[in-house]
Amino acid sequence: MNAHMNTARRAASATRATVRPLRRPALGSALVTGALLALTACGGQTAAHDGAGTDGSTSRHGGGKKVLWMGDSIAGGEAPALAAAAKAAGLRFKDASSTGGGTVVAGQGPTKQIAAHTWKRLSKDIAAFHPDVIAYQITTYDWDTEAGQRHAYEKLGRTARNAGAELVIVSAPPFTVDDFYKPHEKAIRSAPRAARQAAARSGGRIHYFDSAELWGTDSRARRAQRSSDGIHACQQGAAAFAKWFGEKLGKQYGFAPAPPRKWAQGAWTGSGHYADLGCR
Repeated sequence: MNAHMNTARRAASATRATVRPLRRPALGSALVTGALLALTACGGQTAAHDGAGTDGSTSRHGGGKKVLWMGDSIAGGEAPALAAAAKAAGLRFKDASSTGGGTVVAGQGPTKQIAAHTWKRLSKDIAAFHPDVIAYQITTYDWDTEAGQRHAYEKLGRTARNAGAELVIVSAPPFTVDDFYKPHEKAIRSAPRAARQAAARSGGRIHYFDSAELWGTDSRARRAQRSSDGIHACQQGAAAFAKWFGEKLGKQYGFAPAPPRKWAQGAWTGSGHYADLGCR
């Protein structure tokens, strides 16, 4: 096995070490009902913009627009709900997230090899999927200086543009900075600023979605909807994110996202992503 995959596996193992393995919980009607009630209440002011494009026009569905989703294991846990919501909205969705990796920021040390793997995979995904939108959620591994982070995000923007796509960068949800992440806390805090700068300098070619609108900034707050590990989201959190992201994407590209009642009770709630998180 080559070096970058070994590195990615070690990083994945380190990440999984923060998650206490538990038996897969039964997913009954209480979860579904609770999720729907929460989704009805969540979203706040963003719900008022459903289906409003940047030119004020709307359509009833996404018209087959292709969305490539990138990120680490946090993004991977959100992907099942995103895929269900995307399908209901008439979008095509591909999950390209990576547990223990997914970063496009090379930095130094292990992340340099992980980023090389991400870029190689992205090239293949672009060639095979031909995305209209590349959506990158800032990973917990975007470890570099602020200038280095901004350079990586601008490179991702150029890559998207050359592929005929637009880039959306989404800030990561608040998560517990434990002993594994503590040495990289400065980089974790600077990444959203670097992404904002990249978007501001892109002439409208890079869009930045601040997920603090949904989660807030405190990983310990109920609003953040982190699982017991303080990092990942359970099904309800993933569904809330899919609703919020669909509204943001719909506003940006002029289509109406599907209401949660059309996708929130799907089979995706039984995804293996949630098996070890103690989600109920």
